[in-house]
Amino acid sequence: MSATVFRNATVFDGHAHRGAIGDVLVEGGRIIAIGHDVAPIGARVVDVAGGLLLPGFTDAHVHPIQGGLERLGCDLSELPVDSAAYLAHVRAYAHDHPDRPWIQGGGWAMAAFPGGLPTASALDEVVADRPAALVNRDHHGAWVNTRALEVAGITRDTPDPHDGRIERDADGEPTGCLHEGAMDLLAGVAPVADDDEMYAGLMEGQRHLHSLGITGWQDAIVGTYSNMRDGGPTYARAADTGDLTGTVVGALWWDRGRGEEQVADLVAKRGDYSRGRFAATSVKIMQDGVAENGTAALVEPYLDRCGHATTNTGISFVDPVDLRRHVRALDAHGFQVHVHGLGDRGVREALDAFEGTDPRRRHHIAHLQLVHPDDVRRFADLGVAANLQALWACLDEQMTELTIPFLGEERARRQYPFGDLHRAGARLVAGSDWPVSTPHPLAAIHTAVHRTSYDEPAPAGTEPFLPEQALPIEVAFAAYTSGSAWVNHRDDAGRVAVGAVADLVVLDRDPFAMPDEIGAARVRSTWVDGECVFEA
Repeated sequence: MSATVFRNATVFDGHAHRGAIGDVLVEGGRIIAIGHDVAPIGARVVDVAGGLLLPGFTDAHVHPIQGGLERLGCDLSELPVDSAAYLAHVRAYAHDHPDRPWIQGGGWAMAAFPGGLPTASALDEVVADRPAALVNRDHHGAWVNTRALEVAGITRDTPDPHDGRIERDADGEPTGCLHEGAMDLLAGVAPVADDDEMYAGLMEGQRHLHSLGITGWQDAIVGTYSNMRDGGPTYARAADTGDLTGTVVGALWWDRGRGEEQVADLVAKRGDYSRGRFAATSVKIMQDGVAENGTAALVEPYLDRCGHATTNTGISFVDPVDLRRHVRALDAHGFQVHVHGLGDRGVREALDAFEGTDPRRRHHIAHLQLVHPDDVRRFADLGVAANLQALWACLDEQMTELTIPFLGEERARRQYPFGDLHRAGARLVAGSDWPVSTPHPLAAIHTAVHRTSYDEPAPAGTEPFLPEQALPIEVAFAAYTSGSAWVNHRDDAGRVAVGAVADLVVLDRDPFAMPDEIGAARVRSTWVDGECVFEA
């Protein structure tokens, strides 16, 4: 490997903004010198002037194979949040792909439909000749047409699964939305991506992540889930061929329909899959759902549209007593545990399960929409990292129409308490949950700092969403660099320092000099082990 010098470097080093520090010299995949006039003759020169050099972003919660497959399928994620736009795109996609036996893809937003619920009848208008199934952005629900319901045998007599719900009309007829575990009713009838399609999805996902400055990530579900094959063999294949250029931790999927007997299977998968840039050393447990469809686990019940308490407190997918036992077994076998905890009860159940575990495992809880005030300090006390999906902490239509009315004023005022977690000493890491939302780290950091979306301003006349929960800009950047590298056990990455791995990003501007425009910054180039993997 030839030497590369990043000249005229203004630097964020993973923890602090150091300003203009001169040159950063890279050789042999490592940073070997920082200062002025440190470059040998013949070194490749990358001029950072006017931009910012920082460690490569690490996405601590993402689904690149799924995201890549959606980009290659009927992808609605980049469209306006508008039902007519979605239907027009599905119509065009079906017309252009007459050979596809099913229309599959996703990326629609609940806010585009009354009550967050699209209907089979609407989808029938644009594709009726074959089944269609489109997952929503949060991947906790699917929009299906009548033909898909028929092929899957879903009727008014089909019972709701224990971990999900079939949306129905007043007469009990399915209306076209399958929530949570009800999506599994499509298993066995909807096509599943084959080995080559999975590989193409990973390559497209990796290409997209590199274009956004992401050099490593934690894949938050490696296993059979939501009509997808286990991605572990796909990662192993990419690691063997050298096509995997990101450094990845895989979170093996905890099958909530099984018990502790699956730990031995997970140990075997860890050994079978781990090689090269891929380490299957984490386990993902989904403890609850999402607030928008009433499945996030809450301490107190949801409200109805009139503000009255209901009997619904959401779903704990794993019994809390069993969760404690499972987490201890995984901890004893050396696994990191990565929990989806979105509601305050779900988060509390996860924290309870982490009591007495080994903090060296670097366990973490993702999403954290609601954390009970009594539990905020427990993250630091237990050594459990707070895995933030910061992009969601703003006043968009989904928040104002589908969330706040059903939580009530008191709970709505304590959503996404990033500032409280930081002030309480919690270790912060960050991710996107792509394809649930964009994987663009700078967009997420912008929201973490300002509590507004850079691309979608808050409704006219409103303030940023709970600005007291905003993070200082250095803290937000650290969460996405050194913080997420730490949770992936990469102590030699996430830093611009002599001896650190040369996973680096060059931005076209310095967001610390113009913090109101963090979301406008763009990636000039992305580097892994000192080699360029993306250049604008």
